[in-house]
Parts: sequence; C-alpha cells; structure tokens
Amino acid sequence: MLYKHNNTLAYESERNIFMGKILVLAEKPSVGKELARVLNCNNNGNGYFEGSKYIVTWALGHLVTLASPDTYDKKYKSWRMEDLPMIPQKMQLVIIKKTSKQFNVVKKLMTRNDIKELVLATDAGREGELVGRWIIEKAKFRKPIKRLWISSQTDKAIKEGFKNLKPGIEYENLYKSAVCRAEADWLVGLNVTRALTCKYNTQLSAGRVQTPTLAMIIQREDAINNFIPRDYYIITGNAKCANANSYTLQWQHSDSGKNRIFNNEEAKKIVSKVDNQNGKIIEVKKAYKKKSSPLLYDLTELQRDANKKFGYSAKQTLSIMQRLYENHKILTYPRTDSRYITTDIVPTLSDRLKKISIYPYSKFTSNLLKSSIKGNKNFVDNSKVSDHHAIIPTEQKVNISLLSIEEKNIYDLVIRRFLSVLYPPYEYEQITVKASINGETFIAKGKNVKHKGWKSIYDKDELLVELDNNNYNNEDTISDQFLPDISKDDKIKLTGVKTIKRQTKPPARFTEGTLLSAMENPQKYIHINDKQLEKTIGKAGGIGTVATRADIIEKLFNSYYIEKKGKEIIPTSKGKQLISLVPSDLKSPLLTAEWEQQLYSISKGKLNSTKFINDMKKYASKLVLDVTNNTKSYRHDNLTREKCPNCGKYLLEVNTKKGKMLICQDRECGYRKNIAKVTNARCPQCHKKLALVGKGEGQIFVCSTCGYREKLSSFNKRKKAEGSKLSKREVTKYIRQQKKENKEPINSALADALANLKIK
Repeated sequence: MLYKHNNTLAYESERNIFMGKILVLAEKPSVGKELARVLNCNNNGNGYFEGSKYIVTWALGHLVTLASPDTYDKKYKSWRMEDLPMIPQKMQLVIIKKTSKQFNVVKKLMTRNDIKELVLATDAGREGELVGRWIIEKAKFRKPIKRLWISSQTDKAIKEGFKNLKPGIEYENLYKSAVCRAEADWLVGLNVTRALTCKYNTQLSAGRVQTPTLAMIIQREDAINNFIPRDYYIITGNAKCANANSYTLQWQHSDSGKNRIFNNEEAKKIVSKVDNQNGKIIEVKKAYKKKSSPLLYDLTELQRDANKKFGYSAKQTLSIMQRLYENHKILTYPRTDSRYITTDIVPTLSDRLKKISIYPYSKFTSNLLKSSIKGNKNFVDNSKVSDHHAIIPTEQKVNISLLSIEEKNIYDLVIRRFLSVLYPPYEYEQITVKASINGETFIAKGKNVKHKGWKSIYDKDELLVELDNNNYNNEDTISDQFLPDISKDDKIKLTGVKTIKRQTKPPARFTEGTLLSAMENPQKYIHINDKQLEKTIGKAGGIGTVATRADIIEKLFNSYYIEKKGKEIIPTSKGKQLISLVPSDLKSPLLTAEWEQQLYSISKGKLNSTKFINDMKKYASKLVLDVTNNTKSYRHDNLTREKCPNCGKYLLEVNTKKGKMLICQDRECGYRKNIAKVTNARCPQCHKKLALVGKGEGQIFVCSTCGYREKLSSFNKRKKAEGSKLSKREVTKYIRQQKKENKEPINSALADALANLKIK
C-alpha cells in the first residue's frame, strides 16, 4: 500500500503500528537512554524504552561471550598439561550469567511480532560490532539489520545518523574480523596461560599483546641495568664584541659537528687554547621558518599527553573521555586512531567554534570566526581516516561548571589542540652563528619570533616545550638565546671558557605515556635488524589498538608483572621470569602486528577469516609444545613468613598500582589481603602520596619516599587545624572507592573467558 506524505502524529502512529516497530540496540544503558530521548521513546519498560516507532534497549558491554573450555569437554574443568592444546572444532557462544537478565530482555524484544527490523547502535568500531552481533546471533534474530555509525552523541549527530542508516551487510567483514580477534585470543591466550600455569604450578598468563608489551619493558630495564656511564665534557665561553652584548658560544667538533669530548685532558687543552683569545665570526646563517601545529588528538596521543601533564593513567584518560563523549556530549568518539578529519566535517567547524566560545577559549575563537573557516591538508585528509576522525569538540553547547577537575583537564587538552590546527603557523627566524677561535669552532643559536601563530594558544604551558623541541630531553642541545646583531667577519674575544662535566645516561624507564608510544611504534624502541619487519610493524599500527592498550597496561599491573615507582614502570621478578619462560616468538611485537594487519585485511574483505583461524589453531598447538619442552624453572622470590589463613601456605607480597598486598601462592586458593593503600593524601615533608597502613584506629600514613609516618587520627587533627574539611570518614570513603575501582573488570570477550581465573 502506498502512503501519501502526512505530518500528523496520529497518521504516523497508525502507520508505524501497521508497518511494525524498529528495535534499537545500544551498547550501554546511558547511551540507550539518550537514544530513546532523541527518538521520543517515552514509555519506560524493564530494560528498554518504547515509543510509537522505536523500541530502544541496550547491552551492558558484552552480554554474550565465547564459551569456557569445559563447555566443550568436562575434562577441561581440571587444569592438566596432558589435555592441552584445547582446540574446539567450532567455537560456541554462551550468555554471561551476571548479565543474563538483560540478555533475556533483549531477546524477548527481538522475538516480538511487531519488530520489523533492528538498528545496531553499539559503539562504532570492531569491538562494538562484536558486542551487538554476538547478541543477535545468540538470540537467533533473523530480520533485517541496519547500522548506526556516528562519531558523537549529540542530538544532531543521532538524528543525522538515523537519517543515514547503513545496511548491516556492509559491516559483515568488520564482524568477521572481530570474531577472528576474539577466537585467536581465546586459542592462544587460554592455551598458553593454562600450559604455563600447569608447567610451573603458579598462575602465569600470556597473550599476543600483553607479552610483547611486557617484553619491551624488560628489554628497557635490561638496557638500564647493563648501562655503563661515561664521563664527558662540554666547553662553553662568552663571546664579547665591541658594540654588542655578550652571548654564549659552545665548542663543536669542526668535522663531526659533535660537542661531547670524552677525554678530560683533551678538553683542558682546548680550554687553554681558546680562553681569552681573539677570534672572528666565520658564518651567520639566517633561515626563515614556519612550523604548523601538532596534529589533532587520537586516543593514544591524548593518553600520552594526559599522563605527561596530569599523571593520568591510560585507562583513567579513556574513562574521562567516555564521560565527555557519552554523558556531556561535548567531545567526539574517543577510541579513534586517526589524527585527521574528513572534508564533510569542515563545514561544521564554525558551529563547533561557536559552541566553545567560552572563557578561556573565546579570545581565540573570536579571531577565527572573523573570517570563513577553511580546512587544509595539515588536518583534513579523507585517506587518513578509517572508522572515525580525530577527537574534536561536538556542536553541543558547553557548560564548564558541570565538569569535574579531571574532565576539565582533558577537555582543555582537546580544545587547545583543536584551536591550534585552525590557527596560522608559528613563524620565526632561526639564526646560527659559527665562530673560529685559534683554530677551534664554536657555535651559538638564536631565534627571532615573527608571528606566534598557534603557539599563542599554549602560552605558559609546559607541554609547549615538547611541541617546540623534539630534543627537549637532550641536555647537550644548544639552546636558543637572544643574539645581538652579528655579521660575518665580526671580531670577538672569548672569555670565561669552562668545561662542564656530564655523564652519559641510560635510557629512561617507561611511564604509561611513553609505553603507549612504544606500543604504537615498537620498532623505534626495540632492536630489529630486518628493515622489512620494521616496515611491517609500522604499517600495522604497532601492537594492540587504541581501544585495547589501556586495558593491556592495567592487566600487566593487575597480574603483578609490573609495578610503579613514582611515574616509572618497573618489571617485577614475576614479570621477568614469565618472559624467560614464554615461547620466543610470542614476545615479539611482529607477531601481534602481523595479526592486526591480517584482521584489518579481513575487515576489508581481502583475507579469508577461516584460513586465519585455522592458522591460529596450529599456532596455539605449537606454543603449547614450546612450553612443554622448556627446561627452565620458576621461583617465588617474594615469599613472606606470614601464612595463608585458608590453606596454610606462605603468602606472597606484591606491589599493586594502588599499594601493597599479600596473596596466596596457591592459585587454587586465591586468598588476598591489602596491607598498604596509596591515597591522595600528601606527605608534609616531600609532598609525595602517602600510603595508609593497618586497620581501624591503628591506621598509619607512611611515606615510602622519605619515611615520614603519621597516625590517621593525628592526620585528621592536623588537617582540621589547617582548615581542611578532610575527615576520617572522607578518607575511608576514598579508600572504599579505590577498592571498587580495582575490582572493575576489563570489558572484553577474553576477559570474560578468563573471569574464573584467580590471577596472582
């Protein structure tokens, strides 16, 4: 039957009843509620909202996951080496028990006779596709499917998205790649984890991303421990000329251009040779330069800067970004690996600028809005955007007062980066002066700023140091200084010549920020002799994805393979021993890079998914054999003299990300007890974070840096005397919140499959 256009609500309602309703499946309740509001679904059901045209329901992350090994065979309930490898002929899906109630709600809605089609509105990415498709498959939904694919949660984006729904079939290959990722992680992760645990009688786990990441940390630690420092010398002096102020010159080798001298006697000879001697300027180079702003943020770059500037962990930054995206709707989709936007976004830039025209950004937006906003190749490139464009502000009006301190910090990073790409380049004149004194070469550098451009947005920001100078950590870099008017052949006298003694330094330990960089570009951080392999790793985008790297780092902490000392990440004895026990190729970033490349090819329909899984089955079998044939042993070196109250075995002391804990060495027991919890309270002597030790009234704050100790009761009295509102109740509340955060599960299919493992 044909219907003429009619805008009356009554007519539309009658038509929708006749035509049937559309079921919308979101990934989380918060997103589902917002979709329901925009789609006018005002009737609140049990786990869904219903309107005249749409019914909106949601998952709770994964509602369905891959079955555990004992689903395939009861013998797998016991962990025995002789039962490995576990290679199911066909992988099965099961409903996750703790969220089965919501699955039943979704399934019941899917089986309603008035549902004509489904709109998959889970997160627009590989993992989001898996969340929705597994539910659809397990519920045996067979009606048409369409896909909502949006990069922001604003009302405008949602409405536009529903006007431009894509056929579900277009994302079939993305789903296949997601299934391959999950099944490969099951086959490799569970088999190797079970083999290692059985072989060495302690809970050990390995995986295609976490193991090469841990290997990089240990390789860096080995380089630090094996490093032998060498003394070297830098020579500087003051250049004086008749009609200008003095400036500093630094000695440079005339042939190699290096400024380090490793022989003290040689350095002394040069000093005596040039001190108080006359010379002349032999070269003055002036180069006019333009420097464009850094690229827009993808998730990894944002996590890196947030860690550097605010000390936020990768997972913490992602969590903050999710709130800014889902709840406040003021930033676009966070799990993106692109640092560019597409041409269709350019016409919306003016509107986005208007929405962020608040203090302290209004002075920058007003300048930009005076003329038409145009895109350029520095930040607009369709070919460099895959699933989602870079993180930018949405077209939603901002109310800064509603944001927490952490949310304001992350929002500020994104907004300043967004403004900077719209601003003109930073323009300056680079001046390099070269002088000859008694046959030795000295140089100086200066910079005359012509136009601050985008750098005006970062005034007084410490991040500007890195944005300005890629060698900011190199103490030997010749710093820019104010230089007087200098010309070639000017006569000078070099005075105050001195040597500065320094030592070569080992590579720095990883922080969460630099570890993210290493995961993204592992070829820059490890020794790879094969150029082709380097290219393969770079092309694959490193190890892990922007969506998974934060969880991988957290898992390494939670498995006690790494710990923190300040901001630095240090491998534990358990982590070091694990790397010595796992098969060698599982430690290489090349393996996971090749996997990601193949998964990408599957998502584009260029590679057969069945072949990939068959290869993974063979590989899992090989890894089990490698573990079986290993002749090395595992030894606990963190045993205490305190016995487990459950099984009587000696407890292990481990350093977690949030403090110290005692855990039972018996993986079957799983007993654990907190003994010290890192808090936000600061030491009055060295201002480092204090750890809270003990129980009840006997609790004591202890500083691991300087040794300061203070009873909790005294701490509260001191804070009260200082006018602080902090109380024992608030400290207790904070500790309770930290415990809750520590128990939060990683929302992934593999995590659900490993949920019953008692990791120690």
